[in-house]
Amino acid sequence: MNASVNETRIRVRYAETDQMGVVYHSNHFIWFEVGRVELLRQFGFSYRDMESEDRCFIAVAEAKCRYRAPVRYDDEVVIRTRLLNVRESVIHFGYELCRADGLLLAEGETTHIVTDGNMKIMALPEKYMSVFRAAVGKS
Repeated sequence: MNASVNETRIRVRYAETDQMGVVYHSNHFIWFEVGRVELLRQFGFSYRDMESEDRCFIAVAEAKCRYRAPVRYDDEVVIRTRLLNVRESVIHFGYELCRADGLLLAEGETTHIVTDGNMKIMALPEKYMSVFRAAVGKS
């Protein structure tokens, strides 16, 4: 696995499904968050530390999901998360949800604005920016 891609596995819980036995659509965005948090951990820091140590927040500005196949109770889902792009105060992540057998279930993207504790746009601190730039192949 590429160091700038994280793969996290989850098992679909019954409570995540709807009356038709299919995962309710909004759960995909929760799984994107799970993948994003794990990608940050893989980079060597946590979102909690970004907030508490640096008063740096990454607020969701846009979220998209393209549903490709139904996800059902007890399916094992691989959340594949990568950093697509980073700018001074914008971070863009990409996601793929696949069943354990490789079937593509959904693709998505989220765009985040970097803010301070008062929700004012700020530059991403250099200690994060350098890691993010390396992950997307920028110097």
